[in-house]
Amino acid sequence: MKLHIKKGDTVIVNAGESKGQEGKVLEVLVDKQRAIVEGVNMISKHTKPNAENPQGGIVKKEASIHISNLNVKDPSTGKATRIGRKEGDNNKLVRYSKKSGEEIK
Repeated sequence: MKLHIKKGDTVIVNAGESKGQEGKVLEVLVDKQRAIVEGVNMISKHTKPNAENPQGGIVKKEASIHISNLNVKDPSTGKATRIGRKEGDNNKLVRYSKKSGEEIK
């Protein structure tokens, strides 16, 4: 299944508790249709002591968000936009912003 979001995209959250926040996509979970976004949808996770964290305790980390609640940030206007696909150079599909028509890299 093709998703409109890729790792490395800057996205804006358009629904949920983190509405209006933006961040960079760290990971896309294709089978679950979810994405992990940097600094968004933070949760507190209790951890046992380990090599990374010898004290253990409560660690803040990002939880996944369903991709239907995310929109890619338009490179020219900086606002949320929908994504389209069209044939670009070398007969390959490229993603573009539906608002400005600009290609998204």
